[in-house]
Amino acid sequence: MSTAENRPDLRALAAQAAATLSRRAPGFRPRIGIVLGSGLGGLAERFTDAVTVPYALVPGFAATSVQGHAGQVVLGTLDGVPAVALRGRAHMYEGHPAWASAFPVRALHALGIRALFLSNAAGTVNPSYAPGELMAIRDHLNLTGRNPLVGPVVPGDARFPDMTAVWDPELLAVLREAAEESEVRLHEGVYAGLLGPSFETPSEIRMLERLGADAVGMSTVAEAITARALGVPCFGVSCLTNYGAGIGATPLDHAEVMEVTERVADRFQALVLAAVRRADRRLTDGLGD
Repeated sequence: MSTAENRPDLRALAAQAAATLSRRAPGFRPRIGIVLGSGLGGLAERFTDAVTVPYALVPGFAATSVQGHAGQVVLGTLDGVPAVALRGRAHMYEGHPAWASAFPVRALHALGIRALFLSNAAGTVNPSYAPGELMAIRDHLNLTGRNPLVGPVVPGDARFPDMTAVWDPELLAVLREAAEESEVRLHEGVYAGLLGPSFETPSEIRMLERLGADAVGMSTVAEAITARALGVPCFGVSCLTNYGAGIGATPLDHAEVMEVTERVADRFQALVLAAVRRADRRLTDGLGD
């Protein structure tokens, strides 16, 4: 199942995945979906009445193999809000096609989420943004060379989704309010998604800066595209873990990524908790209807 031509029936598979999760948490209907990137999975420990399901037990979910990606679905209540979190993701650079990497978003949609929060660890392209800081994603550049919608249109998807506001402006405003509430410094910027797994060269970082990118990583864009095709509003945050090549003097290493995400975990979690509460209120008032 590595090409669009032999991919499974994604709508039916998403329904199977949602049914599997629903059997583990009968009657539970999450309103917010959360994808937790490298080193950010600790937020899942803030859930109450939680049910945890390994990816291996969920139809269509690919295994994760990267440090900091536990490979678990967590269903429960996050600060009073019914939510579902994905602890880690399967990246395209691990050998997964784009549609498979983004498939869990389809499962969360089938579960009934009304908004999707995406997070990642990212390198800093904007030299005025420092490692250890957080950035709300205002827009993205898909430079992976892959698109999860390639192939016959999935029933229920938009064939040609408008990407003008894939990162929902109202939910971006929620993040701003949450940052003020939680007293967390929050930048805003453009996330560039590359295929990886190699880090970027100094020349590539200079190219990305000229293209308007503020941060760079190896995930997230396929999930955002899939959510847009399904009509699910997105918002998200990058945890800036290192300077891009040529900006800082330190050699790039995944261990540094993990160390920085651990150091900023409290700030990240405070921001997300405040944002989820505020987003849920917006949803209740009609956002996403």
